[in-house]
Amino acid sequence: MITHNHWIWFHVAIVVLMAAEYLVHMVLPEPRRKAAIALGMWIVATLALAAYFAHTWSAEASTQFLAGYAIEQALSVDNLLVFLLLFQVFGIPANRQPRVLFWGILGAIVLRGLFIAAGVGLLEHFHFVSYLFAAFLLYASIKMLRPSENDGSPRQKPGWIQWLERIRPISNNTDYFAKHEAVTPGGPPRWMPTMLLLALLAVELTDVVFALDSIPAVLSITREPFLAYTSNILAVMSLRSVYVLLAAMLSKLRYLHFGLAILLAFAAIKMLIADWVNIGPVLSLAIIGGVLVVTIVASLLAKPKASA
Repeated sequence: MITHNHWIWFHVAIVVLMAAEYLVHMVLPEPRRKAAIALGMWIVATLALAAYFAHTWSAEASTQFLAGYAIEQALSVDNLLVFLLLFQVFGIPANRQPRVLFWGILGAIVLRGLFIAAGVGLLEHFHFVSYLFAAFLLYASIKMLRPSENDGSPRQKPGWIQWLERIRPISNNTDYFAKHEAVTPGGPPRWMPTMLLLALLAVELTDVVFALDSIPAVLSITREPFLAYTSNILAVMSLRSVYVLLAAMLSKLRYLHFGLAILLAFAAIKMLIADWVNIGPVLSLAIIGGVLVVTIVASLLAKPKASA
């Protein structure tokens, strides 16, 4: 059974792995090579934890963990598409984007933990909440089938950024805050927020929005808090490396949103029929993997859209 020591040692392992990832980024110069090694490290850690669950808990618990990890990793790809758009809008250079994602992921750990604890608590005390979660997942699934159009025009700054600039100018400095000369002669210098700071805040807010989809989806796989939390966090921790590796080809995955919509609908249906039909973790993992393989392969094989 899961004890407090398991929670402690899991977070210790996360800190150690983050330190190892930091060393990799410090030692190696080439971004894609660094990202590939870091991603491999997180995948090995995920498989090692799954093996530990199978040995000390049960094969079903291990499969639930892997299925939760797979569905969270799949839904995280949609996060990456939004992150790519945010960095374009804020004008964040490529060499600064991993830094923003690093701090954004740290904030996501705290947010995901709170959301999972709240979700599990609600499901344990109020059975009808599972139907609310299912309805929300179905809504998210339908909404994902209507992606926003991109006409190829240059991205404009969101209105809330322009509003902030009217109140207090926002520096394009490559740090989170920048010191600028005083407006009045002899006055103290001013510290101004930068576009990098706004990009970080936008990443955090984006993760909150996506957690509203991904947490109910993971809870449709397992109601065990430790399995839901560890699978979620390990998927999120590899997000930065996946972004570096896939940023150039994200726009080519034109059918991926159909696959993600199917996964959200599957999670919703699984919740709705749980009282009558039990879809086991092995079948869930197979469905998640099959949907992803089909949509990714279809996207890569599809002919590019004709330019206007």
